[in-house]
Amino acid sequence: MAAPKFASSKSQTFHTELKNRITQYFQEVGKSATGNFQLFLKAIILVCSFLVVYIHLVFYTPSTVFALLECLLLGGLTASIGFNVMHDGAHGSFSKYPWINKLAGLSLNFLGANVFMWNTKHNVIHHAYTNIDGIDDDIDAGVFLRLCETQQHKKLHKYQHIYFWGAYALLYLYWIFFTDYKKYFTKKVGSMPLKRMELKDHLSFWIFKAIHFAIFIVVPIYTIGFLPWVIGFSLYAMFAGVVLSVVFQLAHTVEETQFPVPVANKIEDEWAVHQLKTTANFATRNRVISWLVGGLNFQIEHHLFPKISHVHYPAISKIIKDACAEYGIPYIEHRRMRQALNSHINHLRQLGQNQQMALN
Repeated sequence: MAAPKFASSKSQTFHTELKNRITQYFQEVGKSATGNFQLFLKAIILVCSFLVVYIHLVFYTPSTVFALLECLLLGGLTASIGFNVMHDGAHGSFSKYPWINKLAGLSLNFLGANVFMWNTKHNVIHHAYTNIDGIDDDIDAGVFLRLCETQQHKKLHKYQHIYFWGAYALLYLYWIFFTDYKKYFTKKVGSMPLKRMELKDHLSFWIFKAIHFAIFIVVPIYTIGFLPWVIGFSLYAMFAGVVLSVVFQLAHTVEETQFPVPVANKIEDEWAVHQLKTTANFATRNRVISWLVGGLNFQIEHHLFPKISHVHYPAISKIIKDACAEYGIPYIEHRRMRQALNSHINHLRQLGQNQQMALN
């Protein structure tokens, strides 16, 4: 499927108006759009916590109950580092210094995935063609889940609103041990070609995969044994997978979001309006969730302004919400986590019915 084109206008567009208002905001408050001391402190806390938990688990062998709890904690910290450090870094919004952004983005490589692959999948494809089936690889769950009406219906989808937790638990394992390699060898992300890799990109891919294999597989097996490692690593990776999956799904695959189908390879809306129709916020009043997920519960703000650090999302959300009200454009928001989760489950349930019902 060829990448579709978005509607354009020679007159003042909604996106242009939004950019002007956000630029004016940062000029008025005298702040940089990138990260600040709060973000840097959070990054230090998360990374140091991860190292402490890992060292205690692997080299000090706590009792079984505490070990299992620490595996869950390590999985949560992995996801949180991804949300807060890697995500802003890979988008170039963690710091005003490019080398710091690059270093923050590389945290993904230490955690088993690859930032080069992620940049193509996320920054290039997902952010441009959000929720467009056949292009946005993030809504392609293979045969396991049906996430939009244009995807083929299978009998097992009738129960997807029940078993989706199991599918999400496997995401992280599938990502680091399969999909990265699939992208590498096929040179594609879904149907889209992968950007040409230079020698340094190839070396980075294999060296960091080897480092991750040593740190998370070889060393733990040597220190605590194979069976404890299998149990601990599985619990760690599956919890990370659930957290990563839920944060994404609540932002894009809920009852209220749309999954536009190109007509003659064109999308009827301009890009910014498309983002608002395909993206949702959740738990925006919960400061703890906002802190842990790196502001990705303000997914609308992130999709419209990915170069702005998440520490500014609560402030600019008011500007964006007002602009949407003026222009009559939907601003999808679930203020509570449970509301967003219920909407996602209902979405899965509706799509899990037979195809005729789902399309009515």
